Amino acid sequence: MFFTPAYAQAAGSGGFGSTFGSLIPLLLIFAIMYFIIIRPQQKKAKEHKQMVTELKRGDQVLTQGGIIGKITKVKDESEIELEIASNTKVRIMRSTIVNVLNKT
Repeated sequence: MFFTPAYAQAAGSGGFGSTFGSLIPLLLIFAIMYFIIIRPQQKKAKEHKQMVTELKRGDQVLTQGGIIGKITKVKDESEIELEIASNTKVRIMRSTIVNVLNKT
């Protein structure tokens, strides 16, 4: 009596325009994430790899554990010998070097 019957409207056909329009925000979010997160991480990893390959005897370095020492011997591609105190030498992996403090 007081209510009128409600009828559902027929949904329009999606077509190419609506599908492409719904993908634009998703592609935009992916592009923003690439330039904010992925690209800087790749650049930092590349710089770290280059720094690690350029290590040589006499460099003073900082490890991930916070140990500061001087490289006494480069054993092979993945391992170096580090002097952390007089007559105290440790073998560490090259990848654990965070920073080169003083170059020779």
